[in-house]
Amino acid sequence: MAINLIQYPPKSGNVPLRVAKGHFATSHSHLNYYIDMTMTKHRLSEARDAAAELCRQFKVSTIIDTILCLDGTEVIGACMASELTRAGYMNMNAHRTIYVATPEHTSGSQLIFRDNTAPMIVGKHVLVLAASVATGYTAQAAVEAIRYYSGIPVGICSIFACIEECEGFPVVSIYKKEDLDDYQSHASRECPMCRAGVKLDALVNSHGISSF
Repeated sequence: MAINLIQYPPKSGNVPLRVAKGHFATSHSHLNYYIDMTMTKHRLSEARDAAAELCRQFKVSTIIDTILCLDGTEVIGACMASELTRAGYMNMNAHRTIYVATPEHTSGSQLIFRDNTAPMIVGKHVLVLAASVATGYTAQAAVEAIRYYSGIPVGICSIFACIEECEGFPVVSIYKKEDLDDYQSHASRECPMCRAGVKLDALVNSHGISSF
């Protein structure tokens, strides 16, 4: 089955919202929208605009030593690091540089850092960057991992978010649930589409979509 994407005009800059409506399953929930982040994560012009938009929403007094990238957002993370350290931007980071790191996932979905990457977290002020924050499960795991490795979480940001707060931090995002009026996210056992006998259209994760 082909997935037909609908593109909404950008709210600002060049970061459009691309979605498909249907019945989709993630590892944590069932959704009635698939939000395609492919171009935003991999096209440099969109990644730059997304980074600039997210950086504008942070106070200049926020210390950021490391950007922890989830969901394949490393290009956006690198653009954010460049934006936050560029000439003329008042950043409190004493080292005048920012690490861009990605956690490793164990088979049990735990986030870990090897001996060579852990120094980017230990004692550092870490900003969590995700493509989307729907249930908050992954962002929460990231914050817990940062704390476990003696890092200092300072915020959570994403392109799309369904929740406003996670682990005590406001979730900063370009798009919110309100931008898709009928967006729904349910635990698999509570999914109304499953109860109505509506078959799944596709499985989705941070890598993309696999339709049936």
